[in-house]
Amino acid sequence: MTCRPAHDVSAMTEPARELHDLDPSEFRDQVGTFEFWFESIRGYLDGLQFGRRPETPEVESSDDEREHLITVLCNYCVGETTALEGAGGLIQIAPNHATKVFLATQVADEGRHLEVLIHRLRELGVAEPETEIACRASRSLMNFRSRVLDFVRSGDWPAAVFAQNVILESMEFSVFQMHARRADPRTRELLQGIVKDERRHIGFGENELGARIRENPRLRTRLVEVREELDSLVLETFQESMNQIHSDRDDRIELGRDYLSTVERLGFA
Repeated sequence: MTCRPAHDVSAMTEPARELHDLDPSEFRDQVGTFEFWFESIRGYLDGLQFGRRPETPEVESSDDEREHLITVLCNYCVGETTALEGAGGLIQIAPNHATKVFLATQVADEGRHLEVLIHRLRELGVAEPETEIACRASRSLMNFRSRVLDFVRSGDWPAAVFAQNVILESMEFSVFQMHARRADPRTRELLQGIVKDERRHIGFGENELGARIRENPRLRTRLVEVREELDSLVLETFQESMNQIHSDRDDRIELGRDYLSTVERLGFA
């Protein structure tokens, strides 16, 4: 194939606790459980089908708008596939059972994200999403994907967690949240649901790495090197995504600020 150019979802709330501020042991014992996961996702997925309310209308768009949306959704699929494969691979090298359990919940989340995004592509008339994703994938995002999975395959636990659960998840969180504000109703609802999961995934990464850095402060130097290696790919991916959703200068500044706030929490800015 040739590449072609029952509730108020906006009111969906996070659990009251601030995930980033939890002690690592509390995160592991409470947030990192299937019990917490089930209660959390039920709060914002009840009544939805493929990430949105069944009655949410499809809004007419121009051919150009549709093409831009398809391209950006294809790249979101690349990011979610990376997170799905990365989380699955991390289970094999995770240091304890509690961490493996959390990653199992993340695998379920990422699989759902990929499913709803592919379903949205089909709604937009994409007959073969796999082919279209391959055609439209951003080179910078594909390079980023390769590095994340390299860390996972090599068994480099801190670098893999940092690249996936801090950098990748923060990138997706920021872009999806911004895109949702200007998206059509169906796309907005599914992105809002995905964002809820991303906060939990980022919280895991921050708690896990924060505890390790306290035990071994020299680890910070290693992770700064990882961040410096990946920063250019992150910025290129941000730029490409913002071009597709026609963001303005203020949006781009806000996006960069959101991303930096995450790495700042771990002292990597």
